[in-house]
Amino acid sequence: MSSSSQHVPSNVPTGADKDARLARLTEWLSSLDLVDAGSLRPASSDASFRRYFRLDVVPALRDKLGNTVVAMDAPPERENVPAFIHVDGLLRDAGVTVPAIVARDVEAGFLLLSDLGTTMYLQRLSVDNAPFMYSDAIDALIKFQLASEAGVLPEFDRAFVLRELNLFPEWFIGRHLGVTMNDIQRAQLDKVFEAITANVLAQQQVYMHRDFHSRNLMFLDQGNPGVLDFQDAVYGPVTYDLASLLRDAYIQWDEEFVLDWVVRYWQSAKQVGLPVNPDIDAFYRDFEYMALQRHLKILGIFCRLNYRDGKSTYMGDLPTVMDYVRKTANRYTELKPLVRLLDAFDDKAPQVGYTF
Repeated sequence: MSSSSQHVPSNVPTGADKDARLARLTEWLSSLDLVDAGSLRPASSDASFRRYFRLDVVPALRDKLGNTVVAMDAPPERENVPAFIHVDGLLRDAGVTVPAIVARDVEAGFLLLSDLGTTMYLQRLSVDNAPFMYSDAIDALIKFQLASEAGVLPEFDRAFVLRELNLFPEWFIGRHLGVTMNDIQRAQLDKVFEAITANVLAQQQVYMHRDFHSRNLMFLDQGNPGVLDFQDAVYGPVTYDLASLLRDAYIQWDEEFVLDWVVRYWQSAKQVGLPVNPDIDAFYRDFEYMALQRHLKILGIFCRLNYRDGKSTYMGDLPTVMDYVRKTANRYTELKPLVRLLDAFDDKAPQVGYTF
């Protein structure tokens, strides 16, 4: 998850290693004769080890490159720059707006990218404009999915799904709540995980951005939206990016809006021949199970960012994500044990219970 606004990031260089990288980046930028290296300033914060800086383009090249460009610093031992370049090309070929790569030093982990501006979807979305903005985002998503081919991107397989789900017991239940589950509780959770995994792996597969949400979509006057943070793309379930978009950890919508947007996506996807479930009720169930898998992972990741990486800003988004988890799990019999577990962990188990 990353954000691309113009506030000063929490991970501005500190320590000798980052300062050394910054010096090296500045030296590389100076050698290109494309930008004013002295104009370098932070461009965004990120939940990963990547950093972004905005720079002014030299006057002679502004007609060609625009007024500003963005430099990406991605330490090669931590970040996969070749994957970023690969997926950038896939999205571009599919007709989706992504940053153009202006210059590169892959070995060093430096890229110079065209600037998609400073207006994230998250900053602009409102009840009035959401239908239009989500319509644009869904159009871009469908373009990307239509380009899908097996064997081009890593596969979102069973091991992948479970690795993500297990972030929840490790970092949310264990580290954040301080709960050690007993064998019965762990078995109950594993059974819920199995139900989610079975649904997710039975879905048809397409290209999957993996973080297709309001902080990674930039509002543009032309070619809206600009898409960022796509380097972790995989080949996986057809509902994943839609769930990422419409069950967003950072902004929540009334259920009837979400249902309406899901139906619109489903109709468009069917029309163009994407492999969605032909039954809308079954498709919506797939969407819900997929969103739940993602939200359990996110609860783990937000806690890991806080406790391991010292990035506390995401903790404020836990209640939104937990609300999604509880509402979804409550709607399906095989997922309800998850709610009972959460109640037990919260010591909020009802004193008087009725069994239906």
